[in-house]
Amino acid sequence: MAYKYKEVADDLRNKINSGKYAPGELMPDQNQIAADYNTTRITVHKALQLLMVEGMVYSKRGSGTFVRKDYSPEKNSSKFGKVSPIDKPFGATLTNQGKKVTSKVLELSARIPTTKEADQLIIPPTEPVYVIRRVRFVNGEVFAYEHTIMPTSITTLTKEVLEGSIYGHLQEDGLSIEGSHRIISAGAADDEDVKNGIASKVGEPVLVIKQLSYLDDGQPFEISESRFPYKTSELTDDITL
Repeated sequence: MAYKYKEVADDLRNKINSGKYAPGELMPDQNQIAADYNTTRITVHKALQLLMVEGMVYSKRGSGTFVRKDYSPEKNSSKFGKVSPIDKPFGATLTNQGKKVTSKVLELSARIPTTKEADQLIIPPTEPVYVIRRVRFVNGEVFAYEHTIMPTSITTLTKEVLEGSIYGHLQEDGLSIEGSHRIISAGAADDEDVKNGIASKVGEPVLVIKQLSYLDDGQPFEISESRFPYKTSELTDDITL
């Protein structure tokens, strides 16, 4: 059974995509939406958070929630707003069961987020975030380079945690990963890719995945960019009609 906030988010998303709520339009307040769906304001808040993560709406303090002026259903596939279930998480450890997955930690630090990062993670502009950089290996071969931004309030990270599985650590903390919004593209290798073993020379193709992930309460917890060697990387998906 789907969570109630997901049902509310799904219906509001359909109304936005159908044009019932136009770009730039003020949506009903949370009390009205709660009454319309016979639910609570907390549930409505979670539903609207999910739509914010998807890039469909934004909240203006004292004014309410608006459909983003730049939102377009036709263009939405090229933004973070495309929802994809995470029943098979894209973490290296979870997708390479039975293989030896290791990490070389390049950076674990903390700083104040940029305005864009704070908006995407739905956190106050003064809340610190972790900066994580590491190279992942599968059976001793370079698998990926990961650059991740994560609120420090989500969990406590150490070098030991980063040498293993971050997603596994979150689950041990009792957190449930619900979904992810991804942009998958082809890129050209730079000096850093060559240094990290992702490419053999500058300009070589690399697979790039930019990802915004969120927990089951709708809270975003991670902005990441992963870069993969083109010779050993592929994505698969099962599609049913």
